[in-house]
Amino acid sequence: MQLDLNLLTVLDALLEEGSVRGAAERLHLSSPAVSRTLGRLRVVTGDDILVRTGHSMAPTPYAISVREEVHRLVRQAHEVLRPIRELDLAELERTFTIQCHDAVAASLVPVLVERIQERASGVQLRVLAERAVDADDLRHGRVDLEIGGGRPSLPEFRSEPLGDDRLVVAMRADHSCVAGLDLASYAAHPHVVVSRRGRLTAPIDDVLAAEGLRRRVVAAVATVSTALQIAARGDALVTCTATLGRPLIEAFGLVALPLPIESPAATLNCNWHQRYDSDPAHAWLREQVRASLEEITAC
Repeated sequence: MQLDLNLLTVLDALLEEGSVRGAAERLHLSSPAVSRTLGRLRVVTGDDILVRTGHSMAPTPYAISVREEVHRLVRQAHEVLRPIRELDLAELERTFTIQCHDAVAASLVPVLVERIQERASGVQLRVLAERAVDADDLRHGRVDLEIGGGRPSLPEFRSEPLGDDRLVVAMRADHSCVAGLDLASYAAHPHVVVSRRGRLTAPIDDVLAAEGLRRRVVAAVATVSTALQIAARGDALVTCTATLGRPLIEAFGLVALPLPIESPAATLNCNWHQRYDSDPAHAWLREQVRASLEEITAC
């Protein structure tokens, strides 16, 4: 038998008010409407619920036995269906999973963890490396936020640009180009390309081609840290982002010079699934990511 759960609301009002009229006034319904619902309740439960005693009505033993349970169920239903409450960071206990490349992990994540622990100590972060191939991690909820250069194309995903980062060229501190890097010397030296898919070219190659130049790529690696480690051991150059790449560039004792050609800045995007649009905790996490990046770029 299919039950109309609206019956619980009327039953709760009847047991609280002890009369059809009182229940009708409480629910802003007409007395005949509540009376008809009482009739349905009697059919469903097999009990009279309320019986007349002189000029008033009294609950049956069954009604008395279920009164507290009915009230609890109705209250829980209101809790589930009412608008989302204000986020209580002191009580928030949740684990968020973020996927990003290693330059973001090295620069943004330490600041983000510090901010979160200062404001919501019950929140944990799980930081995953980028995959070599695209997966459905965002769609299936295995990842809460994806931070990187790409943007999902499907309408079920949301994407917000966090900011732009200029490109620089990283090299050994004693590299022959440290004194000055022009376009010809940039193209003449070996390069290491960062590509999670192993691509041996990048957008900068189109810019070089327009100038009649071509660089020699000696390796394509999945992470910025691997590329910079290669640069630290030889003459290879690595083109990477200035702000996000700075912690790793400094960690390997490298220097960074401006890219010797006009090139579009690299945009960092924050991507998530639309299921989290109205989730206050997820919205708060996105705010912390934006604030952390602003803190980094201000340095």
